[in-house]
Amino acid sequence: MKLNRREAIAAALAMTAVPAFAAEAEATLNSLARAGGRRFGSAIGIRNGSFGDPRDTEVIAHECGLIVPENELKWQWTRPTPTSFDFRGADRIVAFGEAHHLAVRGHTLLWHHPGWFPDWVASYDFGASPAGEAARMIGEHVTTICRRYGTRIHGYDVVNEAVDAGTGTLRETAFSRAMGGAEPVLDLAFHSAREAAPHAQLVYNDYMSWAPDSAAHRAGVLRLLEGFKRRGVPVDALGVQSHIGSGNNPGDRPDFSTRDEAAWRAFLDEVTGMGYQLLITEFDVHDRGLPSDIASRDRIVADFARTYLDLMLSYPQLGDVLAWGMSDRYSWLQGRIAREDGLPKRGCPYDAEFRPKPLRAAIADAFHEAPTRHA
Repeated sequence: MKLNRREAIAAALAMTAVPAFAAEAEATLNSLARAGGRRFGSAIGIRNGSFGDPRDTEVIAHECGLIVPENELKWQWTRPTPTSFDFRGADRIVAFGEAHHLAVRGHTLLWHHPGWFPDWVASYDFGASPAGEAARMIGEHVTTICRRYGTRIHGYDVVNEAVDAGTGTLRETAFSRAMGGAEPVLDLAFHSAREAAPHAQLVYNDYMSWAPDSAAHRAGVLRLLEGFKRRGVPVDALGVQSHIGSGNNPGDRPDFSTRDEAAWRAFLDEVTGMGYQLLITEFDVHDRGLPSDIASRDRIVADFARTYLDLMLSYPQLGDVLAWGMSDRYSWLQGRIAREDGLPKRGCPYDAEFRPKPLRAAIADAFHEAPTRHA
């Protein structure tokens, strides 16, 4: 079988520890994305170790046009107590982005899920006027972060995962109980972000997908977005996380062969029909259910990713595309539902030794073939 130029380069580089950009410096993923009016980026994290590995930061600095802190702007790390903030990690990542001329996204101002707040939130005493105290705390949190970074951060996942995937209803948290429902909490977060960061793209971010068992999740997100429009909430875009493949939670079915592309297009058509922009915010491919053989597994992952990206890139409303990590070494997937064979997962563009994989080539080819976007 004769390989094309890109496949030949990838095959040769797979035999070494030399990153792909050593041979193809002009064809970074970001440059290919920019040719179509988009940007390519990645999550980077201090707490998962990637930020401290010069091989990872080198790949990110070269391949990407923007970055997002994987964990360091979430409540668990920025709000250790009700009266204090800790920005040491986020400050380092923002400074890294500036030093390497990378734009920075913020993730996330409000992860509206009871399991992902600091422990103190669940037991916090909201006092005699719980709605007012909860509103004060949400407003303070959002405003403090947005004003701290100003135009250094160009966009935020203001609210993350507010819709229960199984039921399609809005999640309940300590804040929604205090304020009499989830909608006032979510609306306040967006209004506070718009006031404190008028320059920023404000995003609702969630993991609904093209899997058949995601229908309730998709319907719930549509209801939420419709409600935002009806109430005049300043939401600019839907962040489509895009953790595709085998599913990241117990009971999830692999969607390598069961995906419902028609339903997914119908969902995206409704979202864009309401006037929302789209982003891919957390892209990777979970290969939990795929064969052990690395060559076969990598090819299935790459082909599956190409199908997904071609569909997403066919929408002119799709802007930035971010991977949730560039290397398998630091991928969060390694800690999600182990493969039956015990082998490491291979869901990122580069492997654990920072060698480019067919997935990287698939992303590059998808950008190369994508329609040009006119923002």
